[in-house]
Amino acid sequence: MIDVAVVGSLHLDIMVAAPRLPGRDETLIGSAWHYKCGGKGGNQAVAAARFGAHTAFGGQTGQDDFGERLRANLAAAGVDITLVGIDAGQGSGMSVAISEDSGEYGAVVVSGANLTIDPAAIISAWSPLWDAKVLLLQNEIPEPVSLAAAKAAKAKDARILLNAAPARKMSPEFLALVDVLVVNRVEAEMLAGTGDMAAALAALHSPSRDVVLTRGGDGLMLMTRDGRRTDIPALPVKLISSHGAGDCFCGALAARLAAGEAIEAVCHFATEAAGRFVSTPQAG
Repeated sequence: MIDVAVVGSLHLDIMVAAPRLPGRDETLIGSAWHYKCGGKGGNQAVAAARFGAHTAFGGQTGQDDFGERLRANLAAAGVDITLVGIDAGQGSGMSVAISEDSGEYGAVVVSGANLTIDPAAIISAWSPLWDAKVLLLQNEIPEPVSLAAAKAAKAKDARILLNAAPARKMSPEFLALVDVLVVNRVEAEMLAGTGDMAAALAALHSPSRDVVLTRGGDGLMLMTRDGRRTDIPALPVKLISSHGAGDCFCGALAARLAAGEAIEAVCHFATEAAGRFVSTPQAG
């Protein structure tokens, strides 16, 4: 049986190092570049698999070199890519990110084949995913696709885990299907309409949903469906880079939820996993 099914995005990121972002009509000389397989869906699936979950992916690439790299990256991590489709008429999702010497960056994302998934077709085409213990979703593919997936998996008693990133408005119908909602401070404020994180946590909570509000080095706030709040501190580590920490956290969370652990214990584990991630040099 599949432990964690992920329906989401796949992007191949081209990472460029430069002294600063270029101005209009300006050409700068950069110092290095490399490929990085990304997309929140892909990153979280890889993390879930690395934390021991039998993980399968539903998504789409183009029929191109970028798509081959993205599928190979998932497979190398042990993710089942049987249901990763190929749209021959669209390029794979990609981005170009420029990292400044100061550590700031700017990026342009082209979603490509991630936007052409047919929400009606996946009900039968991706049927093996709906028997998973946990369905993990994000906001980088169109909501109709995520909604269709959530409905199909919920009908088979899967637990629906939504990482509401990037921040965007979501329909009440979709949110009503979510069993565990993960948001950061930006997403919490946008969805709840308040910068008071305690108030946002309470506003996003419901008797059928646990809410996890991550705050980076300030740890996280958890409100379980019974209305009980728990604050979990971040792991005290030396920060190297926070890039990708949220995806590591969500993958760890999904893996442990699928293993049947209680939400508070799961949050402790995922917090420690994210702490170790941000304090470990990542391969370029």
